[in-house]
Amino acid sequence: MTPQRRVQYVLVCEDQQHEVFARRFLRRSGFVTNNHQLRIESSSRGIGAADAFVRDTYVRELAAGRSVHVDRTLLVIVDGDRYGVEERLRQLSEACKQLGVEARSAADKVAIFVPTWNIETWIAYLGGESVDERAKNYPKLARASDCQPCVNELAEMCRRRELREPAPASLLAACREYDERFG
Repeated sequence: MTPQRRVQYVLVCEDQQHEVFARRFLRRSGFVTNNHQLRIESSSRGIGAADAFVRDTYVRELAAGRSVHVDRTLLVIVDGDRYGVEERLRQLSEACKQLGVEARSAADKVAIFVPTWNIETWIAYLGGESVDERAKNYPKLARASDCQPCVNELAEMCRRRELREPAPASLLAACREYDERFG
């Protein structure tokens, strides 16, 4: 009898808001059913640039994931800031190249989500606001967990496979990424 493979999700993200948002979404979508399935790698507050932490950790986790004997999915959330989705993806590929790690391929169980400017843009949109991704003035929430109703809305939109128009381009890209990797 072949032993059942353990499923593991590794989330690499910039901060607590990313972590809370992703954890809630993964649970609402049925991917993660208990804490043992999800390992979080999040940038420590005040220690360097959070995007650099994500970039470095992404490369390390991508390489490690290819050498382990578990069914492992790597999820990455990094704010687009002034760069946007395509440039952030290019930066992650370039970081792999610089460290001698093969860039992400279609065979890798890796999904990368890039909210632009930041995750608060998506939260504002999911809360019913019209958003402009070129602006960066969407306020941080008082508590990271305050995003939960918005994440619930996103999970419902994903279930219906339909975002409210006009949706932020970076969220549309994230939904395509989600569908391609998990659909």
